[in-house]
This record gives sequence, C-alpha cells and structure tokens, in this order.
Amino acid sequence: MAGTNGAGDIRGDVRGQIGAFLSTRRARISPAQAGLPVYRGEHRRVPGLRREEVAVLAGISTEYYTRFERGNATGVSDSVIDGIAHALQLDDAERAHLLDLIRTAASTRRPRRRPAPQPVRPAVQRIIDSMTGTPALVLNGRLDILTANALGYALYAPVCADPVRPPNNARFTFLDPHATEFFRDWDKVAGDTVAMLRGAPRVWWRLDCPQMLWSGWSLSSTVPPPGGTTV
Repeated sequence: MAGTNGAGDIRGDVRGQIGAFLSTRRARISPAQAGLPVYRGEHRRVPGLRREEVAVLAGISTEYYTRFERGNATGVSDSVIDGIAHALQLDDAERAHLLDLIRTAASTRRPRRRPAPQPVRPAVQRIIDSMTGTPALVLNGRLDILTANALGYALYAPVCADPVRPPNNARFTFLDPHATEFFRDWDKVAGDTVAMLRGAPRVWWRLDCPQMLWSGWSLSSTVPPPGGTTV
C-alpha cells in the first residue's frame, strides 16, 4: 500500500511540474513574438499566449494541448513534442527538461486496463458460418474483429495478421503501412472509420497518432470518458 501511494505522489508531482513548466513558458511569449496577429484594443486575460494559440502553433487541438499542460503526457509522440517546443520557443536545455518530465510521467503512470474480450454467442457464429457465399464479420464499437466466417477471415487476413489481439480495423487502417494498398479507397475508409469511432460513446483515439494528423482526420474529443478505452 505504501508503494502504491508513493507512486501516486510521484505521478502527481510530475504532472504538476509539467503543467508549471508549460504555463510559465507560455506566459513569457507574446502573440507578436509568436508571429500571431495583434488587434488594437483587444483585452487579454492571460499574459503571453493562450492555450488555443499554442495549440494552433503546434498543429494540435486545443483540447489535446490543454490535457497535456495539465500533466497528462501519456503517449505523446515526438512530432507533438517538436510542435509544442517550436510553439513555446524552447531552447535545447528546456526541451531536454520537458522530455525528462515526460519520461518520468510515463514510468510512473498506472497501467491502463484493457477491456475483456467480448464473447460471441454461438447462435451468431452459426449464422455467419452459414453465409458461405459472402464474407461476414462481427465487430464491436471499438471496431475489434470479434469473429468472422471463413471468407471473412480470408478477405481480412492482413488485418487479422496483427499480433495484437483482438485484431482491430481502426488500428489497421491508420497504423499499418499496408492499409493504403489493402483499401482501394483509403480516404473513404478512413473517414468512415472515424465516423464510426465518433459514434462509440466509450471509445477514444489519441490525436497524436501521426497517420490521423497527416490525413487530416480527428475525433471530436481527445479526453477519454470515464471507463472509456483506447484504440
């Protein structure tokens, strides 16, 4: 019990240090210094840059940057760190310090629980197995492939080859380099995938996923709902 409390104390302290570091660096840069337009008579409630201005300069969403400044540095990619460092005009020493804080936060975070596999009812399996003339798959809201018939497994063999279980259609679409070859109209598939994930109330996507940023796709929220899971 004491060990658990100690890890929590360290995690909270590091999150606080990340927030303090980013907010002080944000406060020291004026919009003019950042190359942003300055409007005469504009009343600014905070010194320096607003969070949304840093987000624009870094090329990420305001929600994502706000979550990061609050100390949630889980899964932050190098490209996001580079964007934030550029927006806040960090020098080499400051960037190295930020990386150290992120690594410390990552090493002390609680492991995220993976959802238990969803069972497929035998009646459902019998139905799709009887569909011998067409591929058939059963997916959940996360777009995990729960089961398929013989033609379904054959057609989606590249997706099912993922060693991470269960195979996930969204993960394949955005993270597998062969996805653009597998899907003839990848842009449409990507858009449909994002739309389906948006409709799943307990599923969220990390917006620092490079493929989603490069393709221009993003979900409406970067903050996981209570009990939500990450694809």
